[in-house]
Amino acid sequence: MSAGEFQAGDKGEAPMTTARAMGLLACPHCDAVWRDAAEGEPCGRCGTHLHTRKPYSLSRTWAFLIAACIMYIPANLLPVMITRTLFGAQYDTILSGVIYFWVSGGYGLAAIIFIASFLVPLFKLTALILLALLAQRGSSWRRPERARLYHIIEIIGRWSMLDVFVVSLLTGLVQIQGFAVINAGVGIAAFGSVVVLTMLASLSFDPRLTWDSRQEQREAERERREPARDNREHKPA
Repeated sequence: MSAGEFQAGDKGEAPMTTARAMGLLACPHCDAVWRDAAEGEPCGRCGTHLHTRKPYSLSRTWAFLIAACIMYIPANLLPVMITRTLFGAQYDTILSGVIYFWVSGGYGLAAIIFIASFLVPLFKLTALILLALLAQRGSSWRRPERARLYHIIEIIGRWSMLDVFVVSLLTGLVQIQGFAVINAGVGIAAFGSVVVLTMLASLSFDPRLTWDSRQEQREAERERREPARDNREHKPA
């Protein structure tokens, strides 16, 4: 957790001096820290534009979240795997696959698929919506817990593609012409898009907004809209 993520004066939290209050601004590319740099000014080391917060972070996050919520419905309703045998075709969705493994006695595999392919995307969507909503309101409710929640989202997000990997593996292995053929269904594309969109939403969300009040967000937005000063003589802090 970087300096500047703590908001001084919150109830129940020890007051801490923020990097923004000290006039420090870190480059997101080379990690150089500059003192009294203007919003949008290029970094004196690598030329990357400096910002106290990610530009349009909440707008981009909401756009990706809304798209992910829309795609979440077909991802769970449309078949992700189509199995064709001598006895006909079987269309399996994520939940029907979970039910099949559970009834067949594969409780561990059913639990893994259910958690990784159903609960994890749902958890990420719910958590990101909560974080974005509270950050947009400048809420001071449970800020340390919200910061930890964001890090949890980053950790578990890598397991969200389990279904895509399983279907891709089966499609490549089980291709016995005349007996059994497995193909990926359209649901797997919708599911993959949900995973990608939630990843983009997580990357677009600036966790430092968790520690900003509504007034600070307005001040940062006003600074961002002001043209950057041509001030390259700053020395790294």
